[in-house]
Amino acid sequence: MPRTTLAERQERLAQQRARLSLEENRLREAERKARTRRLIEAGGLVDKAGLLGLRSNILYGGLLSLAQASADPDRLARWSIAGGQAFDRDAKARAAGREPLILTAAQPLATAAATRLRALGFRWSKVLSHWEGVALYDEVKLLADELGASLRRVAAPTPADGSVDATEERA
Repeated sequence: MPRTTLAERQERLAQQRARLSLEENRLREAERKARTRRLIEAGGLVDKAGLLGLRSNILYGGLLSLAQASADPDRLARWSIAGGQAFDRDAKARAAGREPLILTAAQPLATAAATRLRALGFRWSKVLSHWEGVALYDEVKLLADELGASLRRVAAPTPADGSVDATEERA
């Protein structure tokens, strides 16, 4: 078995160092992206809580108080429950009145119309050649009339409180 020369070993070592350096750079980049995402999410929560309009000193002071109070596990549990309930209320409010709809047009839609449909939560079904989505009927009906397209409901609308009547429960 031929022995490797010192130059060959040094070359392999240099390649290993380069691979390690590349991997470290990838890890640092992933950590940076995760941190940036977390900061953006925290900013979104500050906005959602209605605190974005506060002056920086007030907001920072409030966050410092929050950091001190977070040492209490019971308080954290109460906050967790309250936050979960608030998220649930927001989700129900967003979903209220939304129902599955199908929009069919005789002609292909212009890009601007397709963009508006996507903004309302629709997607194009290549197989069935129609637009489908979950949205507010009245909003989409206005757009469908404007485009000369037909709009139909896929299922009966769900009540705003999310309850299901007795006939549907048995089915």
